Amino acid sequence: MERSTRLVERVPLYEVYMRMAEELAKRSTCIRARVGTVITDATLSNVLGIGYNGNASGLPNRCDSTEPGRCGCIHSEMNALVKAPGAVRNKVVFVTMSPCVMCAKLIIQSGVTHVFYRSAYRQAAGLDVLRAGGIVPVLYDRWVAEWR
Repeated sequence: MERSTRLVERVPLYEVYMRMAEELAKRSTCIRARVGTVITDATLSNVLGIGYNGNASGLPNRCDSTEPGRCGCIHSEMNALVKAPGAVRNKVVFVTMSPCVMCAKLIIQSGVTHVFYRSAYRQAAGLDVLRAGGIVPVLYDRWVAEWR
């Protein structure tokens, strides 16, 4: 589609934050999945936390194991949530892959209202947990090929 025929002429903020998450994922040291996360306030005006998956600070920049689910990497959502102020409510999460069950539970506990994700994790149970906790998960891939 040519730029002049687009309905949206500016990159939507949702897409800006998702692309930030994609760039953060490039810093991941996980060999199986490179994931990035950006957390904003409800108005999308302020970035509250960022993260990508990898080992803890000061430890070797590599996975502890090659076994799926046991690589030892801290998930990007966890890294971002520990940086975001806990007192802020109605946060919005942008993550390159839908959360696992444990990350979904942490998101519920952190005052998040929506989780926008670019692709699905290998297990969909995290999305069910988000919904059960009153969080709105949104597969956000509408503009993935635009403004590149």
